[in-house]
Parts: sequence; structure tokens; C-alpha cells
Amino acid sequence: MDLNWSDLLTALALVLVIEGIVPFVNPQLVRNMLETVSHMDDRILRITGLVSMVFGVIMLYVVR
Repeated sequence: MDLNWSDLLTALALVLVIEGIVPFVNPQLVRNMLETVSHMDDRILRITGLVSMVFGVIMLYVVR
């Protein structure tokens, strides 16, 4: 696997662009989501994070 800094920075840039779309288009939705997340149990947040990471690793494996 030949990963260089350019690939990593490109991936980070794409994450920032994608993450910025929703707050730009609908800031009220982001406020509501953040309020909802702030009331969630830590266990649920950790499970959600784990599922997201596993899905990301699987996608990376399939794409690469």
C-alpha cells in the first residue's frame, strides 16, 4: 500500500468539505442535532463512533 501525505491531506480536505455542507445549507438543523447529541448517553455515542469507524475501514478496504 503506497499512501503518501498528499493522499492523506486530500482525504482530510474532502472530509472538511463534506462536513461543512450541512452547516452551510441549514445551520438550524446543526443546532438541533448538536442539542440532541448533547443529551445522548456516552455509551450510545461511543457505539455510534465505533460503527462509523468500522464502516469507514470497510469502505477504505473496498475502494483501495
